[in-house]
Amino acid sequence: MCTAACVDCVVRCRMDVMQIRAGIAGVSAALLYLIAVPVLCQSVAASKTQVVMLGTGTPYADPERSGPATAIVVNGTPYLVDCGPGVVRRIAQAHKNGVEGLTPQKVAVLFITHLHSDHTVGYPDVIFTPAVTGRPGALDVFGPKGLDDMTSNILQAWKKDIDIRLHGLEQGNAKAYVVHPHEIRAGIVYKDANVTVTAFPVKHGTWDESWGYRFDTPDKSIVISGDTAPTGEIVKQCHGCDLLIHEVYSTAGLASRKSEHPEYHRLFHTSTAELAKIANEARPKELVLYHVLFWGTTPEQALDEVRAAGYTGKIVVANDLDVF
Repeated sequence: MCTAACVDCVVRCRMDVMQIRAGIAGVSAALLYLIAVPVLCQSVAASKTQVVMLGTGTPYADPERSGPATAIVVNGTPYLVDCGPGVVRRIAQAHKNGVEGLTPQKVAVLFITHLHSDHTVGYPDVIFTPAVTGRPGALDVFGPKGLDDMTSNILQAWKKDIDIRLHGLEQGNAKAYVVHPHEIRAGIVYKDANVTVTAFPVKHGTWDESWGYRFDTPDKSIVISGDTAPTGEIVKQCHGCDLLIHEVYSTAGLASRKSEHPEYHRLFHTSTAELAKIANEARPKELVLYHVLFWGTTPEQALDEVRAAGYTGKIVVANDLDVF
């Protein structure tokens, strides 16, 4: 049923109800309204996008923040971006928390921003755990050069496990162990009835390829930066998008840690001040910070740094299992 937040849904439902009233005689208008509104609202609400922050962490082993992973769930179908450590358990927790379309067995499409370990350590988990527990078919994976080698090496490393599960007493489903890696180029890399996914290059230090992704669904536009130094591609891809999900590091936090190789972080990542400039040009309806390198600062301090640099738009630091 509709909530107060679903204003557009209510308006559309009421318009449809008035049309039905005009065309049907002999039925109580009040009764018709009570019957039709929930049905119509359910139909409109079914075209719905949820963005689930499965992991908002960094290579540092924070038990409150799993490795980077985000699920875009459209009309009950999940699309996964990155697969840091803990990803499948977070998927199961999100489902338990009420995200009905998100289960390990339903994840059949994965996008990887780049091959850094903190973004890919969960890749074997995404392959095997759903295969063991009931994924019906293959997994399609999209990402940078090197994805083919990574995939084939993972399957080789678990070769004996696959053999036992398929040909032993479990009699597993061979289709669930099929993985199709796709090494991508810039542009539209995936499209179905729910979503169009556009990949764009970002600057992540000395990586030969690192990608950000834009998701266009019937009701939302979402841009995910992946790991990146400042780049105009983010502005170009967002240009007023609903959600800009962007990595960042605390300037004050980095300054307090003289041994943290500042040149590395400046080349590979985006500071709070740099993100403020990007966001002011990109104009997202909401800016979501993830993969935040705090280094002793707090989420509130990170937000204050972005605001102090001149960004006045809606902004939040994401936590694991937040839903937007």
